[in-house]
Amino acid sequence: MFMQRLVMILRLGAAMVTPFKARLWIIHTMTILILSASMLIAGTALAKERKTVVASFTIVADMARQVAGDELDVISIVPAGAEIHEYAPTPRDILKARQADLLLYNGMGLERWFQRFYEGMDDVPAAVLTEGVEPIGLGEGPYQGRPNPHAWMTPVNGLIYVENIRQALVSLDPDHADTYNRNARAYSERLEHMDRELRAALAHIPDKQRVLATCEGAFSYLAREYSFRERYLWAVNAEQEGTPQQVRRLIDDLNADRVPVTFCESTVNDRAMKQVTSETGARYGGTLYVDSLTRAEGPVPDYETLLRYNAEQIKKGFDLE
Repeated sequence: MFMQRLVMILRLGAAMVTPFKARLWIIHTMTILILSASMLIAGTALAKERKTVVASFTIVADMARQVAGDELDVISIVPAGAEIHEYAPTPRDILKARQADLLLYNGMGLERWFQRFYEGMDDVPAAVLTEGVEPIGLGEGPYQGRPNPHAWMTPVNGLIYVENIRQALVSLDPDHADTYNRNARAYSERLEHMDRELRAALAHIPDKQRVLATCEGAFSYLAREYSFRERYLWAVNAEQEGTPQQVRRLIDDLNADRVPVTFCESTVNDRAMKQVTSETGARYGGTLYVDSLTRAEGPVPDYETLLRYNAEQIKKGFDLE
């Protein structure tokens, strides 16, 4: 197409001048066009030099952006507010991944769709971010015995994610290793501060009341790290959510433990938990965020804010404000 247009331009120009001037015009025009084409090719090459990292969901994408800074484009497959466990990738998602220079995903069975999604993309490197996390097994449900995948719910584990991201980005783009190392170090320092902040915020809850009652059993790592007992309706988001048996069992558990407050996650229906709350006489403490960030205008647009928001909601729920 380019050559056809070039020939047409040269013929039109040459037809309008004398033979001598035509030769000069052709040489002049070709010089301009060659320079323009060279600039276009160079611009395209520069655009392609900026690599793209595709993350499985919003929390991983945000963590990757903190480490990448301005050196890489980072996008999330699962959009803000969506439920990640049973997400169905679209053709556009597949196209994004095939154009990626690196894929980042949580692992531990969180993205149950990812293995099928990744098939045929052997040329795209992928990094699992839970490598090095001490797993907590799921105690019940269809995935009993498998690791609870919600390891990012404590900043202590967040540090492991950051290190895995740093290593993956340095391997992908060693020319900017200093930037990734510096950003990862600063980010890790903020997460270490966040850990101290959360410990202080949650320390005042009396031992007898330290029971975290939620819809999904997504707080196992937080419970282990900050000395809570965990109660929930279902272990991990699946087809069976809020069944009569699950509701009855949680009501009995909360009555036995005299749990004063309940919570539910943002990406699931809270109807069953509100029934439990009503029948036990507990307070409903509101929404906690686990599987997704919100859009920029929402309450948890980034990972650090999510951790802080959840801690504040738990404090308020236990009436510690």
